[in-house]
Amino acid sequence: MTHVVTLYTTPTCSWCHAVKDYLRARRIPFEEIDVSADPTRAREMVERTGQYGVPVTDIDGEIVVGFDRARIDSLLGGVE
Repeated sequence: MTHVVTLYTTPTCSWCHAVKDYLRARRIPFEEIDVSADPTRAREMVERTGQYGVPVTDIDGEIVVGFDRARIDSLLGGVE
């Protein structure tokens, strides 16, 4: 199954790097949005999620705050 994954990040966020590395290791394509460089998308993230901190991952419309590996795996269908 193909998932639509959007990851809201900042360059200095270590947990953001962890999520990106995890998704890459699972070969899950994702769109990365650097909210520190894109105020419009940062506002979008806050409006959609109520979160000001990153990482925030949107998997098929479901929001994951932080690096919650169990939730990510659940939304992606388990470890492949």
